[in-house]
Amino acid sequence: GVSEPANPHGALHSYVDKWLSVQPAQRVALVFVDPAKYPGHVALAALEQELLSAAYGIREPHVALGKLNWWAEELSGAAASGGRHPLTQVLFDDERAHAIPAERWLAPVLAAMGQLEEGTAADFPAQLVAAGPLHGALAALETAWWYGSATAPERAARVAVLSHLLYALRRLEDDAERDRLPLPMARLARFSLARTALREHSAARDEALKAQLADLQSAWRESARLPGPLSVFRALESREAERLLRHARSAGDPLAVLQKGSQGGFGATFGAWQAARRWRASGAT
Repeated sequence: GVSEPANPHGALHSYVDKWLSVQPAQRVALVFVDPAKYPGHVALAALEQELLSAAYGIREPHVALGKLNWWAEELSGAAASGGRHPLTQVLFDDERAHAIPAERWLAPVLAAMGQLEEGTAADFPAQLVAAGPLHGALAALETAWWYGSATAPERAARVAVLSHLLYALRRLEDDAERDRLPLPMARLARFSLARTALREHSAARDEALKAQLADLQSAWRESARLPGPLSVFRALESREAERLLRHARSAGDPLAVLQKGSQGGFGATFGAWQAARRWRASGAT
């Protein structure tokens, strides 16, 4: 377990730092979503990162399951107890947490458990389906927090899935030995790529990556037609991911571009400002 800190808001920083290390561009968003004014919005993003780290970052399924079990217990009891973890304490200090049904808090953890032993998907549509339960549950929770439980989470869910699939590509070489590969089976077969070949730069690997990026790009375009708003953090993540995707598609070595990541800059600041303006205009703050 996690011992109870004297001040959960103070303990929040280390978890926010972990989130920002994965998504450095979000530092820009914190200018528009002030952590002093919206600690729960930031705590929710950090909680999401904790759950994703348990679901994807731990190599041994039984260790991941242990961590997720702890979170299941924590989130199912948090409404009554106020929570033991600093993130839960900050979240359940806010009345919005109590307005969201308990099963919605638990859904991402159960979905994460359900996909721990999943192997490589057959094709791109199967990848979307496989990632749907976990990332859809996170997006539903986030949408309810930012905009209220009646708001449609479909667009946020699809963007969350696509961001995950893009992020997974960056770990292609590291994950070549894992059961679940970031490229689907049909893609590997089409470009005659053996699992071991994913570690080495080759023309075939570049072509397979570009084909995957092309599918991601068209799915991103289609996602704009789905109902529902994006949180400021999700909107910025989506904007930066699409930008990175375009650069990688046109590069000689797409994986090198993906691994370098998004550079943020003025575009990110402008994107965050626009997203924050849409959020405020919705009257949902």
